Amino acid sequence: MRVIITAGGTGGHIYPALAILKKIEEKEPDSKFLYIGTHNRMEKDIVPAEGYDYVPLEIYGFSKSAIGRDIKNLGLIRKAYKKCINIMKEFKPDIVIGVGGYVTYPVIKAANKLKIKTFIHEQNSIPGKSNRALARKVSMIGVSFEDSKKYFDESKTYLTGNPCAENALDVRAVPKTKYGLSRDKKSILIVQGSLGSKVINNKMLPFLQSIDNENYEVLYVTGKSYYDEYSKNTFSKNVKVVPYVDNLSALIKDIDLVITRAGASISSEIMALEVPSIFIPSPYVANNHQYYNALSIKNAGAGEMIEEKDLTSELLKEKINNILNNPKVYSDMQKNLREMSITNSSTMIYNLIKNLLR
Repeated sequence: MRVIITAGGTGGHIYPALAILKKIEEKEPDSKFLYIGTHNRMEKDIVPAEGYDYVPLEIYGFSKSAIGRDIKNLGLIRKAYKKCINIMKEFKPDIVIGVGGYVTYPVIKAANKLKIKTFIHEQNSIPGKSNRALARKVSMIGVSFEDSKKYFDESKTYLTGNPCAENALDVRAVPKTKYGLSRDKKSILIVQGSLGSKVINNKMLPFLQSIDNENYEVLYVTGKSYYDEYSKNTFSKNVKVVPYVDNLSALIKDIDLVITRAGASISSEIMALEVPSIFIPSPYVANNHQYYNALSIKNAGAGEMIEEKDLTSELLKEKINNILNNPKVYSDMQKNLREMSITNSSTMIYNLIKNLLR
């Protein structure tokens, strides 16, 4: 199979794209791949490091304030579209796959112009702008949440889950003792992404300073940017503070409760690993999609949610104790996570693509 894949901007788009590539490579080792991404976002470093051929496009997301840049960007999109036409004429892909981010728009549009089969994947409960704009042009659509189907033509939309979930199941567990947590107590992981959140760090401090008498331990991940300053605070004796955790899903396998934002990747990993969680969705993301990701899980009885504006030490303790100290609540959450989770997402997507190409 000859595959062009495009995704960009955040790990939430890039890592599912890589998971799809690796599944195709596993099934068909002789396949040829080309990844098209931005010239200045994280995929430009991540993808070549994984050994895949990479072509950058100069293109930017639209804003509500930088009108001059948006006008310039219209020209860059046209230029990127023409570049993609030429790339595809030379590479001759069987399929072009879009996995989110504004860079996907000119790529999928070019494939549509050349009548090449296309597949897009949406990771969030609320679809992004590019996927909404491309929906009518593409051959097939995969979604991570049942709630997303209503935004697309359901005759060509399939519930596939998120490819990151399948990856999470495959990794070897990292013991929590590596981070100083005891085998004799229940454990909570609190994480807000690799960069961390100043707002959450500030709101969490009273909680982290007031849990000496609780029957659990906390591993608190500040984010690399905030660790040096944040670690100067005094914390309860059962709190461990670190800047970053490598291979988060491997650690989650040995954790009793996760408190996190509600990005698409970590939400899918939590569902796959069946670990009860409390989501604090970021209100600063496009379409408030993290809120709707968390809401989908909460409404299924598979997790709890606290909006950032409502986060207090008292409310957090209440929700933690209700989950950790109530075996029925805990087991019901695990059961509901199991029912929500799709643990063979990459394989499903591969099979859909094969059917599309027949």
